[in-house]
Amino acid sequence: MSKTFTITMYSDPGHGWGKVRRDVLVNLGIADKITRYSYQRGDYAYLEEDCDLTTLCMALNERDTRVKFVEKRSERDSKIRSYERYEYGFDSNERSENMAVSGMA
Repeated sequence: MSKTFTITMYSDPGHGWGKVRRDVLVNLGIADKITRYSYQRGDYAYLEEDCDLTTLCMALNERDTRVKFVEKRSERDSKIRSYERYEYGFDSNERSENMAVSGMA
């Protein structure tokens, strides 16, 4: 019996992103394959719909895991566009803490 992995999809009139925990990308061995067209905030990555989301879906498929999408649409530009660009090995929580310590936050 296959497992199911649910991805919340956020989209605006121009693009879409799938929200997934960053540790899932690490556990699947694909964290370094995600491009800077995706975004990150806290413990989550927002995978762009064209390439990076396909990378995730293929990795899940290889592990006999079905993907279920839950869609959330906006008629305005998504706030995801203001998040930091995805960077493998970069912890945005750590950056916020370092900025607070240095007085930059």
